[in-house]
Amino acid sequence: MKTIAFLLHNNFEQVEYEEVNDQLKEKGYKTILITTDKQKEVQGIKQDVNKGKTFTADIFAKDAKVEGYDALVLPGGTVNADTIRGNKEAHGIIKAINDANKPLAVICHAPWILINTGIAKGKTLTAYHSLQTDLENAGAKFVDESVHVDDNLITSRNPDDINNFVNAIDQALS
Repeated sequence: MKTIAFLLHNNFEQVEYEEVNDQLKEKGYKTILITTDKQKEVQGIKQDVNKGKTFTADIFAKDAKVEGYDALVLPGGTVNADTIRGNKEAHGIIKAINDANKPLAVICHAPWILINTGIAKGKTLTAYHSLQTDLENAGAKFVDESVHVDDNLITSRNPDDINNFVNAIDQALS
């Protein structure tokens, strides 16, 4: 059974974790939740402003074993993405997945993180529309598509695109 890890902090867009996680489990994948926070209880948000549910992470980023994951998913949420883009432990996990050419699936505001890790440069990506200038300034080509695949990178715009996003992850692992 293939294992897909989710990496997030607090104030992540709940549907981009919960619905993606549920759909991947329905397709037969094992999932694991990794947090960069200091507590395992992490707070989801709805539409970037309203408190959602809390979830319990399986492990902390410092304890993550990248070789055990077949893919990595980065949910969005403005605060979550902005926090992770400055987190060195998270960068290590993300770069290791990318360097191993494993699927790296990034949705909504999370492509911001690809800028700080140096992964965005030279890639064609989609993301939440407000990230277009940031991604282009970082040397990426921005496209407005529900999902875009560039080598092992799978990017998506927003929660409306989750079904296509999950299908792209599944296809990359098939």
